[in-house]
Amino acid sequence: MDMAFVATRPGGPEVLQWTEVETPVPGPGEVLLRHTAIGVNFIDTYFRSGLYPWQEKTLIPGGDAAGVIEAVGQGVDLPVGARVAYVMRTGAYRTRRVVPAERVVLLPDAIPDAVAASIMLKGLTAQYLVTSSYPVKAGDTVLVHAAAGGVGLLLGQWLALLGATAIGTAGGPDKVALARRHGYAEVIDYTAGDFVPRVQEIAGPKGCAAVYDSVGRDTWRGSLACLGRFGVFVNFGQSSGPIEGFGLPDLARGSLYACRPTLFDYIADRADLQMRAADLFGRIAAGEIRADVITTRPLSEAPQAQADLVARRTTGATVLIP
Repeated sequence: MDMAFVATRPGGPEVLQWTEVETPVPGPGEVLLRHTAIGVNFIDTYFRSGLYPWQEKTLIPGGDAAGVIEAVGQGVDLPVGARVAYVMRTGAYRTRRVVPAERVVLLPDAIPDAVAASIMLKGLTAQYLVTSSYPVKAGDTVLVHAAAGGVGLLLGQWLALLGATAIGTAGGPDKVALARRHGYAEVIDYTAGDFVPRVQEIAGPKGCAAVYDSVGRDTWRGSLACLGRFGVFVNFGQSSGPIEGFGLPDLARGSLYACRPTLFDYIADRADLQMRAADLFGRIAAGEIRADVITTRPLSEAPQAQADLVARRTTGATVLIP
């Protein structure tokens, strides 16, 4: 038997119960993993709260993890003992699990397990945002909300690497200072006032080419106001709640574009997953991007880790260790 955090109904962190669960034998095309590190992400709280509907009667949260292959099913050419990582919608808050082999990627020696668990969702999200949702060009000015969060710290570095001017927003002096150390040219403390006038001052008449907004309800109107002509509003999360009141006429000012991407569309094909993971791992291994703000906690503290994330008491990434 293995252990997992299981919810039988939507609700707050208290619905997560530490429970014995069976781990099946891997079938054709599957691998059995012993988890070594598990990521904590906002999407975990969306499923746990019921904001995102469950597909099953019970829920085991958790989208990404790293681990060691303990057994393989028929037709799998991955070796037992290999270090791998994956990102899926749910199911990672447990000690061991069976997953489709096509969803795992081999980890280079240069990527520790805790780093891998911290970047499979966040890092691949940053990768598709800057390469596909809005392909960033040298000279662009780009606004990123939650700049001191896990995705935000990676985006600041990636944008600087691409030759863009990255403007971030963060809550409080400590988070502002942290974001500044991760590639942002300017970081605005949104707790001190409206971010829009300062962004407009920095961006100048041309405005921002894109806004990467994972906050949602509290920021979307300001995000649109910061965009220049033909600018792209990329809403990839809703940490403050779902966007309400948005309509196509809101894009008329400047002939703006808007999209609501999700990572799983960008890695639906294994070839895309491997390509994006190789890009991410390569940049981290080369030292071009640092995943250096990681808080580790025992897996047993998963409910509190989720509570801290929702309350915005965290910076960078949180990783659970079984």
